[in-house]
Amino acid sequence: MITRIDLRGRTLSRRELLDELPRAEVDVEHATEVVAPILADVRKRGASELRDLAERFDGVRPVHLRVPAGVIAASVDALDPDVRAALDETIRRVRLVHAAQRPADFTVELVPGAQVRQRWVPVRRVGLYVPGGLAVYPSSVVMNVVAAQEAGVGSLAVASPPQKDEGGLPDPVVLATCALLGVDEVYAVGGAQAVAMFAYGSDGSDDVDGAILCEPVDVITGPGNVYVAAAKRLVRGVVGIDAEAGPTEIAILADGTADATHVAADLVSQAEHDPLAAAVLVTPSVELAGSVEAKLVDRVEATKHRSRVTTALSGKQSAIVLVDDLEQGLEVVNAYGAEHLEIQTVGAADLAERVTSAGAIFVGPYSPVSLGDYMAGSNHVLPTGGCAHFTSGLGVHSFLRAVQVIEYDADALAEVADRIVALADAEGLPAHGEAVRARF
Repeated sequence: MITRIDLRGRTLSRRELLDELPRAEVDVEHATEVVAPILADVRKRGASELRDLAERFDGVRPVHLRVPAGVIAASVDALDPDVRAALDETIRRVRLVHAAQRPADFTVELVPGAQVRQRWVPVRRVGLYVPGGLAVYPSSVVMNVVAAQEAGVGSLAVASPPQKDEGGLPDPVVLATCALLGVDEVYAVGGAQAVAMFAYGSDGSDDVDGAILCEPVDVITGPGNVYVAAAKRLVRGVVGIDAEAGPTEIAILADGTADATHVAADLVSQAEHDPLAAAVLVTPSVELAGSVEAKLVDRVEATKHRSRVTTALSGKQSAIVLVDDLEQGLEVVNAYGAEHLEIQTVGAADLAERVTSAGAIFVGPYSPVSLGDYMAGSNHVLPTGGCAHFTSGLGVHSFLRAVQVIEYDADALAEVADRIVALADAEGLPAHGEAVRARF
């Protein structure tokens, strides 16, 4: 079911190692060709195009593109009490962690009268996308909304695909989660068209001809399929984005002390997201590898999404990677840069401190990725496809801008005036220096 890659006894360069490691093939370039006309049509035709696209892709033509506030509020009353309790606790924990993320403003006085201050300023308005294809994700509502709220964003809009079984409304648990978070601007719009609506805004109100349906945003965040990723790539520069999220990934670095049942269960848990989901075990233990392979057979047979999981585990993006020791294993997982990295080894906490590339790190046998998906307090919107090498997961920082404020008095400027003139002349920009000399 799952292939093996044997790296034992091999010394590989970083490039060679990357070529050996499994990775999903996601053709974002092709997807951009598909979604570019969608973005253009939404920009031109607004709400009419959004309805046409919903009918085409979601099989339903929404009566209301913006979900009525009464429907959002009423969805809480229909929420299962156990689900409500779980959401309340998730919101509480995620809020605690994200409240601690906000960076502090600072002031540096270089000399008397020369001061540079840095302020962290939230963006004006954000568009938060919540997928609704193979699964629905109220947990993603929490992750997106709480991070933006704790950053101090004043205007938040959520979009999630219309559901045919819900009469063209988004999933009711998604709506209820919005209500619990105090969000009343929710759109029954999915896929690339939601990205276009957020980036460009949309006219064509549900009730008033010529009115504005959705005002443009400054930042778009949230996971989605390859077409959502492609759309975000195309509007980057018009708006800010968090990342081009691809299929989910789990990598597990484990030694012979790991419980094969735990490892197999965790691999399956992420494989059920998507046929392209990646599940990778890195281990120096041949015995553990064999045990996990055996456990996977039974677990895959018993799981609800058996076909999807089988496709994911047998795909080229998933593998058991055999290494000489944990040192080589650490080199492998740092090169891979997984969205989710579990460490189930002796000295797991020490190894975790040496990980340089991962979206989030889960330490020890009782910190499964599922914990982070829902209840850890961390954010589950994380970089995929190796993007953890250069970017981080969603957080308060995703919605903040650093603005520097410079304030010098006459004496402080005079002290460096000659040096500014010298640098300006060296760069062939004498007017820069003259702008300083003019003050004296």
